[in-house]
Amino acid sequence: MIRMSRSAACAVAIALALGVPAAQATKPADAASLPAPDAALQAAIDGSWRAEGNVARDPWRHPGQTLAFFGIRPDMRVVEITPGGGWYSEILAPYLSAKGRYVAAVVDPDAFQPGRQRDYYQRGKDGLAKKFAGAPEQFGKAEVVAYDPKAPVFGEAGSADMVLTFRNVHNWRSAGQAEGMFKGFYEVLKPGGVLGVVEHRAKADVPADDGSGYVGQDQVIALATAAGFELAGSSEVNANPRDTKDHPNGVWTLPPTNNHDEVDQAKYQAIGESDRMTLRFVKPSRE
Repeated sequence: MIRMSRSAACAVAIALALGVPAAQATKPADAASLPAPDAALQAAIDGSWRAEGNVARDPWRHPGQTLAFFGIRPDMRVVEITPGGGWYSEILAPYLSAKGRYVAAVVDPDAFQPGRQRDYYQRGKDGLAKKFAGAPEQFGKAEVVAYDPKAPVFGEAGSADMVLTFRNVHNWRSAGQAEGMFKGFYEVLKPGGVLGVVEHRAKADVPADDGSGYVGQDQVIALATAAGFELAGSSEVNANPRDTKDHPNGVWTLPPTNNHDEVDQAKYQAIGESDRMTLRFVKPSRE
């Protein structure tokens, strides 16, 4: 009998429901070449508390291998920038609860005037708070830090071992906030601390107002190095060679957003999620 992980099983089930061949439900990747998560991290990934829809995306997001590549340990203080609905929170908070600390850095709604933008960030903050409050065993020790994106502070200077951001850089570039964000990452990290970045990867450099959701890999590296970081490694763990990056609605054409005509469903499901860079940066240690 062939045994299938929970994430792979969910992915295949969703693919079959969509009429996509099961072989296309998982991204082509050489599993033997990917870094392996430690036992505690794998236990968090396999946790029964994770939402089924989140688990179904594991074959595309590779949480264990991605976090292992970044060098995460259970005794670290880890700051995740704008965790959204908490996809990675479901893994990081339980993993770090015993010996480390998980910090969710969210945009402060009070940094904006009353209106749609403020309401948007308030809903996001409230939604994450509700998620944490609803599962105290997993999230009871998680911290939430609200930051002003125009002058971001993510905690006491030199207090974090790792900062993580997943698919956010394009938003900061379009808002003219990217340089300040990377400076904030640098400030909150200890010397020797790690910045882990996953981002939709463009074919080449793109303007800040490109609107596709993709960013050039060299552009992300330039932002980090300008803030003082050193590039410590890159991985193809989240690469997808099937992504042609020329979709009518940018990365949002692809799963999981699927902003496309129904007639094109099979086409974009066959491509899968976007091609992504995975970069590890280090704040230099003091001499």
